[in-house]
Amino acid sequence: MMTAARSADSGLAGPGELDRYPYAESPAERVGSPAWESADPDLGRVGRRPTGSRGRGLHGQLVQQLGQMIVSGDLGADRPLVPEEIGQRFEVSRTVVRESLRVLEAKGLVSARPNVGTRVRPVSDWNLLDPDIIEWRAFGPQRDDQRRELSELRWTIEPLAARLAAGHGREDAQQRLADMVEIMRHALGQGDPITFARADAEFHSLLIQLAGNRMLEHLSGIVSAALQVSGGPVTGCDRPNEAAVSHHARIVDALAAGDGSGAEAAMRQLLTVHPEVERVVPAPREH
Repeated sequence: MMTAARSADSGLAGPGELDRYPYAESPAERVGSPAWESADPDLGRVGRRPTGSRGRGLHGQLVQQLGQMIVSGDLGADRPLVPEEIGQRFEVSRTVVRESLRVLEAKGLVSARPNVGTRVRPVSDWNLLDPDIIEWRAFGPQRDDQRRELSELRWTIEPLAARLAAGHGREDAQQRLADMVEIMRHALGQGDPITFARADAEFHSLLIQLAGNRMLEHLSGIVSAALQVSGGPVTGCDRPNEAAVSHHARIVDALAAGDGSGAEAAMRQLLTVHPEVERVVPAPREH
């Protein structure tokens, strides 16, 4: 099994210890990082386990470790993954390895073919909308690209969702949005960024659900992942400030008034609070 003693000897994370291993800031800083005692030192590098991880136990840890190593580039495209070697190095059973690789295959990170084995797939084959991959990219060398791409995607999704959500008559849901604004305002006053971020994430997720478009609703998990990953702000509303709270409140007011254009405009202003987003997608002229 993946024991604490083993992790002390090899630098690998034991159960529940993955948070102790942050990603390096650059390839140069990864020199000397923990490695397996084998001819394949890259396979021993361990990344940080994002707080949004959905895996648990040995299976979840192995998915996290291999997934992070693939996304970070430590395991490059077409790299063979030998189940027997993985099992030996991480001291887990064949069942754990097999199920972990199946999860990674479903995410598009690896492929398994008869007579070829399991190999790492190129980035073009990854399911980049998978919340786990969003988190792994946000903690790895691609974090700047990930933030930019998420900003662009949110800029496309959320203003439309705000317009569609206006006038739907869901008073209970609109009250919930108003409650989230009040929680954000209180958290800002208390200097509590964690509570602010949680209320912010629920606000945006609920708003997309209110749009009444099932395909947009399917994307709400992406927005939630974008708001919850760390490693730098995605947009201005990731940094608690009075302007962000005011823009959220404007959205709520517009929704209550059935003003789709006003809700859309307020959302665009919210998403362009941060200068980085303005460089990515210029705000359109209002008519």
